[in-house]
Amino acid sequence: MTVSQQSSVTRRAFLAGTAAGGALIAVHPYSAFAAPGQAHLRLLETTDLHVHVHPYDYYADKPVDTVGLARTASIVNDIRAEATNSLLLDNGDFLQGNPLGDYIAYERGMKAGDMHPVITAMNTLGYDAATIGNHEFNYGLDFLMNATAGADFPVVLANIATKSGAGPRDDTTLFKPYVILDRSVTDGGGTAHPIRVGVIGFTPPQVMNWDRKNLEGNVQARDIVATAEAWVPEMKEAGCDIIIALSHSGIGAAQATDGMENASVPVAAVDGIDAVMTGHSHLVFPSPTYDGYAAVDVAKGTIHGKPAAMGGFWGSHLGVIDLLLERDGTAWRVLSTTSEARPISQRNEDRSITALVESDAAVLAATQKDHDDTLAYVRRAVGKTSAPLHSYFALVADDPSVQIVSIAQTWYIAQMLQGTDHADLPILSAAAPFKAGGRGGPEYYTDVPAGDVAIKNVADLYLYPNTVRAVKITGAEVKDWLERSAGIFNQVTPGKADQPLLNPEFPSYNFDVIDGVSYRIDLSQPSKYDAKGELANPGANRITDLTYDGAPVDPAREFIVATNNYRASGGGSFPGALGDTIVFEAPDTNRDVIVRYIVEQGTINPSADSNWSFAPLPGTSVLFETGPKARDYAAGVSGLTLEDAGDTAEGYARFRILL
Repeated sequence: MTVSQQSSVTRRAFLAGTAAGGALIAVHPYSAFAAPGQAHLRLLETTDLHVHVHPYDYYADKPVDTVGLARTASIVNDIRAEATNSLLLDNGDFLQGNPLGDYIAYERGMKAGDMHPVITAMNTLGYDAATIGNHEFNYGLDFLMNATAGADFPVVLANIATKSGAGPRDDTTLFKPYVILDRSVTDGGGTAHPIRVGVIGFTPPQVMNWDRKNLEGNVQARDIVATAEAWVPEMKEAGCDIIIALSHSGIGAAQATDGMENASVPVAAVDGIDAVMTGHSHLVFPSPTYDGYAAVDVAKGTIHGKPAAMGGFWGSHLGVIDLLLERDGTAWRVLSTTSEARPISQRNEDRSITALVESDAAVLAATQKDHDDTLAYVRRAVGKTSAPLHSYFALVADDPSVQIVSIAQTWYIAQMLQGTDHADLPILSAAAPFKAGGRGGPEYYTDVPAGDVAIKNVADLYLYPNTVRAVKITGAEVKDWLERSAGIFNQVTPGKADQPLLNPEFPSYNFDVIDGVSYRIDLSQPSKYDAKGELANPGANRITDLTYDGAPVDPAREFIVATNNYRASGGGSFPGALGDTIVFEAPDTNRDVIVRYIVEQGTINPSADSNWSFAPLPGTSVLFETGPKARDYAAGVSGLTLEDAGDTAEGYARFRILL
C-alpha cells in the first residue's frame, strides 16, 4: 500500500470513528496501519477557551450544551483512547472572556501561589503545552504570571520580550520562546522509540496597542513570521524531530507583511514547521469558511501543505491533527496527515441543540467552588432599570443597550475632565453593540428585562474588561469615525425591494454609535471604508445631516469622545482613534463605570434618544436578521417601519425595513 493509499484508507477509518448522532467509536487511525518503524502521533488543540470551563452561560444564568472545556475534555479522553500516542495543546486566550474570569481578576484576586480555575482544569486534563493569546494580557502582567505559574505544563511565547536584543534570538522573552517535549512513541510493531517534539508559540503583536496600559514600558512585541524564522532553525539544531507552531493568529493573507495580525498562513510556510495550531478568529479549520484562501487546502486540512487545525472557540470544538511518522535512522519524518475539528454539539434542523458528549466529572469537580462563587458574584443586584435593555435592533436603530453605555461613559468622563484643560470641550460618547448575533448565533443578544440589574447584566451589556479612554478629535474626524462605522451596511439601490442590509464580514463591535451628535446614514452611497478600515471610496458621504446642539458640526471644532482603550489605541482602525489623540486614560473599566452609574442613579431609564437613523429612500426596502425574541420588542422601536419577514434556516428572525 502506498502512502497516499494508506492516507485515504486512514481518513475513511478516522471518519468512521464518529457514528450517527456523534457517538465516538474507538478507532485507531494510522495506528492500525503503522508498520514497524512507523508511528501515529495525534495532536489535540483547544483554542480561545475564554474561561469557559463549565457548560454554563453566566450572562443568561443557565446551562448550555455549546461551550465548556468540561465538555471538550470528554472528546479529549475519547480521542486519546483512539490513539497510541497523543499530545494535548492549548492555543491561547484562556484567562479572560466571561464572568468567571472577571470574578477571579476583580473579586477573588490572583496572588502568587493562587490557582486559576482554568489552569486547574487544564492540569486535570494533563495538557502538554500552551501558548499565550492576546486576551491573556487584559488583567495585567502580574495577574498573567501568577495565573500561569500554577500550570503543570510549559507555557511558551516567542514574540513578546521583556528586553529586546538585536534579533529575536537575542531577546529576553516574557515566557520561554519554545519547549522541546521529550516523549516516547510506540510504532506499529509495538516498539517504543524516543521522539523530540518542539512547540513554539506566537501572539498578535497588536497587543501593544490593545493592552497598552498593561504592556507599554514593560514588554515589546515582534513580528510573528520573522520571529518564527529566527527560532525554528535553533529548534532544529537542538534536535527537534517535529515542530508544532501554536499560532494564536488567524488564517488570513498568504503574503507576509510586517506586524500582521492573522499570520498563520505565512507561519506555515516557515521551513521546519511541521504542523500549525491556529486560532484567534473564533472560527473552525478545516471548514468551508476558508475555501479559496491562498495556500489553504480545506479538503486536506493543510496550509502550505502542512496540517493545521483551529478548534472554534469557548470549547466548541477540539482541533485534531493526525501524523503518520516514519523512523529515518535516528530521526522522524512526516509521511502523511489528516486534520479535523470535532464539535461538542450540533444544531439540528429545528434549531435545537444536541450535546454530543457529556461533561468530564473530574474537570467539573476541580473547578466547582469557583463556578459557584461566580454565580453568586454575577447575581448580585446593583440597581434597577425602568425599561428593557436589549440589543435585537442595535444595528438598525438607536438602542437602549448601547445608549446606557454611552450615558455612563459621558457621565464618567465629565467628572474626570473637571479642572483640566479639556473641561470646556463638548463630550461625545462612542459605544457599539457587542452581542448582536453574527457568529454567536441567533441567541447571542443582550436581553435584560425591566427590574433589577445585576452584575451579570452589566457584563452582558459590556462583554470586555476594557478601560475607559477619552480622545480629542475634530468635527471632521467625528464624521469620518461615523463613516467607518457605517461600513457595516451594504450599499443599496434606491427603489429596489428586499436587499440584504448587513455586511457579514463586518463585526458588530466595530459599529460605533456616537452619542451627543445627530446624524443620518445614506445607504445609497458606497462605504467610504472597507470592513478592515481601509479607505475604499474617498468621495463617499454616507453620513448626512450631522449636527451638534441643533447646528451643523463644524469640521474644525474640537470634541472629546469617551470610548475604550481598544478603540482609542487603534482597534478597528477608526479615524481620530489611532493612538495619537488620547487625552485621558482611566484606571477604571467600562463595566465598573456602568455599575457605578447604575448604583448612583438607583433606577435608570435607558430610553434611546433616536440620535441616528437611515436617510429616507422611498420605494426601497432592506432585510435585517436578528434574534427570534426581537418580535417581543419590535413594536417599540422608534424611527423604523418594520415588517416581519419570517425566519431564516439558521434560526434568525428576518425583518423588512421600509426606507
